[in-house]
Amino acid sequence: MAFIKIKRKTRLEKRYSKKMGSVSVKVTYIKKHLLGIPLRTVHKYRETYYGTVKDCADCTLTA
Repeated sequence: MAFIKIKRKTRLEKRYSKKMGSVSVKVTYIKKHLLGIPLRTVHKYRETYYGTVKDCADCTLTA
């Protein structure tokens, strides 16, 4: 039985980029779980409008 698992979840979020303005993108979160309880986010990345995958550090959330 594994106590620590890595789970991946994709959700649709509104992001803002300088080139395109406000845009809805799919953001994938990779989280580490201990006995089903999420511990921390290991990595998050997004898929751009053109299909490339980028890190979420280069865009900011809109309010």
